[in-house]
Amino acid sequence: MRKVAIYGKGGIGKSTTTQNTVAALAEMGNQVMVVGCDPKADSTRLLLGGLAQRSVLDTLRVEGEDVELEDVLADGFSKSKCVESGGPEPGVGCAGRGIITSINLLERLGAYEESLDYVFYDVLGDVVCGGFAMPIREGKAEEIYIVASGEMMAMYAANNICKGIKKFATTGTVRLGGIICNSRNVDKEYELIDHFARELGTKMIHFVPRDNDVQRAEINKKTVIEWNPTCNQADEYRALAKAIEENDMFVIPKPMETDTLESLLLEHGMLEVA
Repeated sequence: MRKVAIYGKGGIGKSTTTQNTVAALAEMGNQVMVVGCDPKADSTRLLLGGLAQRSVLDTLRVEGEDVELEDVLADGFSKSKCVESGGPEPGVGCAGRGIITSINLLERLGAYEESLDYVFYDVLGDVVCGGFAMPIREGKAEEIYIVASGEMMAMYAANNICKGIKKFATTGTVRLGGIICNSRNVDKEYELIDHFARELGTKMIHFVPRDNDVQRAEINKKTVIEWNPTCNQADEYRALAKAIEENDMFVIPKPMETDTLESLLLEHGMLEVA
């Protein structure tokens, strides 16, 4: 079983990228489980056709400790398995605790004992909070893919995530599998992210072009592959899934200093010289 986590800046498209990639992997015949690690509990909605799945934390609040696997695990597109960690009540508690609680419960209930080919963790934002770093810190995830774009703050967040991966890689098995560019149509974006990935010691595993079919599919509460399996964007996600399936480059990243990152942006004409 390959244990994968998707990280990246908030709003960069992690959940959309994760769900469409999972749909492609499942279409290829893989058994995949997705564990949503976001308090918004929106990491599986496209795989479930928009159904509001009750999160692990909400289930525990209602049912107490007497919980069965089917109470928190739902079947999604192409037999994918879907779990939402959820979060605390607004203004109360630590959202990162939801991830820890969910993974521990899934282990106790035997979710990982099924014949899974992949488990994907869709993780909120950055790794500043220890709770959100839990999949990396405790070896629950071994392959990390970072969703980024040619925008400076997306690259800054990706570089920061690499610092977290490097920290935990020294004592564990976690490695960086590559950078997924979720395009924002920034000038010279492909060249910039390709260079950025190489500076980190990894590669851009796929460049996902910006396409309104993604939004059309989301409005219809589906992944692109389910909504329109013959469109170009569906093939892009299939290419991303194949790249992950065939990937054999897993590295301890070499995060950059901020001035080095800014120099890279200047080199590609992304920052104005004062």
